[in-house]
Amino acid sequence: MLTPIPIQELSVKAYYLWEKEWLLLTAGDFQRKDYNTMTVAWGSLGSMWARPFAMVVVRPVRYTYEFIERYDTFSLCTFSRRYRKALSLLGAKSGRDGDKIAESGLTPIAAQCVAAPVFAEAKLVLECRKIYWEDFKPEHFIDPALDKNYPQKDYHRMYFGEILGAFSQQNNPD
Repeated sequence: MLTPIPIQELSVKAYYLWEKEWLLLTAGDFQRKDYNTMTVAWGSLGSMWARPFAMVVVRPVRYTYEFIERYDTFSLCTFSRRYRKALSLLGAKSGRDGDKIAESGLTPIAAQCVAAPVFAEAKLVLECRKIYWEDFKPEHFIDPALDKNYPQKDYHRMYFGEILGAFSQQNNPD
């Protein structure tokens, strides 16, 4: 059962969350059964424009890009280490090629605040509404080494999402 977390009480180890745990970014509409998910390891959490936010980046070549462009909301979910294999699969396979979510064994469920689904197995859920986007521009890289992340020149699009709801799984052991 997902328990609401007052946003003022949300406390995470941000670097650890992105770099070591990873997250599932899901965009689309659960009720319409029109959504996709992908594993993300780059992003941030914080406060912007006096609002709690999550920032994610998605390359235009990713299938999830089509969904995050088309829909106003997205979700971010974290999982205990026992789901690492599922997150690896969801980051490596494309939803264009089949039902990777079913293959992962994870269970999409309706979110509380947004159209995008969340996952029953998640230990932390952030439900977000897009409020800003910007394309990465290589001419803005101050450190030229950053461009080495883009041998195909497929620069990410950055999305800021206002966190509308945060929830934790009370009975999900790590």
